[in-house]
Amino acid sequence: MHLTVCGGRRGLCDAMRPASGSDLLRYLRKVNFTGLSGDEFHFDANGDGPARYNILHFKQVAKGVYHWVKVGQYLDGELQLHINEIQFKWGERKPPESVCSAECDLGQAKQYVEGESCCWHCFNCTQYEIRSPFVETACMVCPRGTLPDLTRTSCRPIPEVYLRPDSAWAIGAMSFSSVGILLTAFVYGVWVRHSSTPVVRASGRELSYVLLAGILMCYLVTFALVFRPTDMLCSLQRFGTGFCFTVVYAALLTKTNRISRIFNASKHSAKRPILISPSSQLAICAALVSIQVLIVVVWMIVAPAKAMYHYPTREDNMLVCDSYVDASYMIAFFYPIVLIIVCTVYAVLTRKIPEAFNESKHIGFTMYTTCVIWLAFVPLYFGTASHVPLRITSMAVTISLSASVTLVCLFSPKLYIILIRPERNVRQSIMPVRYSRKPIAQPMPLPATKKPPCADKETQTLAADFNKLTNGQTIQLKSAGTEKEDKKKEKTGVKIADNRERVDKKEKSNDRPDSL
Repeated sequence: MHLTVCGGRRGLCDAMRPASGSDLLRYLRKVNFTGLSGDEFHFDANGDGPARYNILHFKQVAKGVYHWVKVGQYLDGELQLHINEIQFKWGERKPPESVCSAECDLGQAKQYVEGESCCWHCFNCTQYEIRSPFVETACMVCPRGTLPDLTRTSCRPIPEVYLRPDSAWAIGAMSFSSVGILLTAFVYGVWVRHSSTPVVRASGRELSYVLLAGILMCYLVTFALVFRPTDMLCSLQRFGTGFCFTVVYAALLTKTNRISRIFNASKHSAKRPILISPSSQLAICAALVSIQVLIVVVWMIVAPAKAMYHYPTREDNMLVCDSYVDASYMIAFFYPIVLIIVCTVYAVLTRKIPEAFNESKHIGFTMYTTCVIWLAFVPLYFGTASHVPLRITSMAVTISLSASVTLVCLFSPKLYIILIRPERNVRQSIMPVRYSRKPIAQPMPLPATKKPPCADKETQTLAADFNKLTNGQTIQLKSAGTEKEDKKKEKTGVKIADNRERVDKKEKSNDRPDSL
């Protein structure tokens, strides 16, 4: 400024008397010189000189001996520090902490001290909570189906649990069903091959095929129960579990009802009961099955089947069909259970019919065993609500077991005759009564006091019903008294003459024409 204003003259010139403060400040901001310490000096934009600091450390160099030691400097905005020269305690290099509150551990949230923005207390989140990713002072509960991760900073999904096909439960159920499918196919093949034999015809071929189809569906349902649930698969399970049972027990009910109606009608009239032909029996069976179809269709419309996640406990994540959770599957079983009860009642009512219809006894045994199985299944089903895989397995095994009982009890006696004792596969063996080899003439009136054994109206009616059930074969039934007499004579070795011979002798003695 002196050089510029005064031109280099010694002393102050008039132009600098007085000097303007603003001009002086402008020149001072531009000052740059070497100071006495040998460092460059200048003013910064704020009018401050350069910051230069020597960092001294009062250090213990020996026991009881302390010195000030330069350990660094701050120059031109940079810190140069010799860490190895710094000693905080004797033998320690780590600096002490000087904070109000340390950071919280994982799974902890902060609670600030009132009036202290830098001080807080840490509190633990609960077992199923994490620290909120949005607010560090709050915990957040993990949704159901998830659990906190190891760092307790996020919620991880729990692996879904369902009855997997490779599990021991599923393998056992599928193995049982597979054996049943093979046995059903074998029985079906035998029935087709021997469809014209008396044993097959006497059992009712058409209803037998319906029965085998229902048994096969019972075994196949198991495979629909053990795979990963989806909405479509849940709908199939809901329909199939009840439908297969309905087909089986509708066929059995049709059979027992037919036998019962025939013998009840024979006690009152010789008129043939209605709806006992094969086509009529199939129509009745279809009508019974259609009721189950209607029930399931309405159920599907009101509450469609769907797969859902079920959480019996906080740490479970089960993928199941919704009907397993609230036990509404019993809706599908309600109508089949009614059929089972009615069929069992018919089996009891027809247990004392003639030996020719001993299939009713097999049906009765089947129904008694089925009732025992279902009485065991119902409490097991409701008692396994917290263990859905076990509930599904018990249902699959119960369905297969019921089908197996029906298959064994109804078809094994006939298979024994067809395959092992084919000589018994004849009408005389199927119908243990006397056959007439001669055409039956118009019967002549007999004396009321000497009525032949087959002349009573009830016995003739039974004979007519037997003829219809054996495809028109003409037979004659013996009365109860004659049957006992014949058995007595057989034990003593006396040969029994048939009814016609006895009648012929009586007619000859009375000089009457030969007739029956």
